[in-house]
Amino acid sequence: MLTITSSQLLAWLGAFLWPLVRILGVMSSAPIFSNRSIPVTVRIGMGVMLTLIVAPQLPAMPDQDPLSWTGLLILINEFLIGIGIGFSWRIVFTGVEMAGELIGSTMGLSFATQFDPMSQGRSSAVSQLLSMLTVLLTLSANLHLLFLEVLIQSFQSLPVALESMDKGFFKQLALWGAHMFAIGVQLSLPVVTALLIVNMALGVLTRAAPQLNLFSIGFPLTLSTGIVMIGLCLPYWNEPILKLLREGIQMIQTITRAL
Repeated sequence: MLTITSSQLLAWLGAFLWPLVRILGVMSSAPIFSNRSIPVTVRIGMGVMLTLIVAPQLPAMPDQDPLSWTGLLILINEFLIGIGIGFSWRIVFTGVEMAGELIGSTMGLSFATQFDPMSQGRSSAVSQLLSMLTVLLTLSANLHLLFLEVLIQSFQSLPVALESMDKGFFKQLALWGAHMFAIGVQLSLPVVTALLIVNMALGVLTRAAPQLNLFSIGFPLTLSTGIVMIGLCLPYWNEPILKLLREGIQMIQTITRAL
């Protein structure tokens, strides 16, 4: 007769519950997977299926009762690790969106804002264009699958344990988050530089001919220049964005292995 003890049942529960919480933390913070257009039930189902696939191959779980206070602390620890892993990759997407915001505000499109389902806020049209470009590049290069592979490898480099995360984890995230501003400035620099030259030319023209209406010629000129520059830069943004996405995945590996 097959008998299952309570200790065995709790061990099976911990072997499934703790990896599931880390994966669900990633699903709630990582770009693409945390898109609000995906129903919550679908995201939870993806997390459960992924956990069922990888749980038998994971290292041994802590010998703790999942329903105890220690088990609850491990649960919170795993959820924070999952959020941190997803946040590390989201920094790249946020940097690209920041580049779109800089370009849009310089073009004079600050008023052309729409609801962005990715960030659950309002962003400019150029920012949403670059965000969609980043998502399409991620899917076309199968980087979302590479991200899932790195997530599963994190259980080897950062196993489930109560003391597996320390203040160095948040320090590494903060240092990597500083790159968000560099990403935004570097991607938007060609367009912003061209618009700056146009604005300087308009300033000289206004000084030379004060009778010209600056608002009637300035806004159409900066808007058309910005659109032309975006069209010229789009083919050359592919490689830098893909490189940044791969750097984000490498940063996740670096953070988990360092801890």
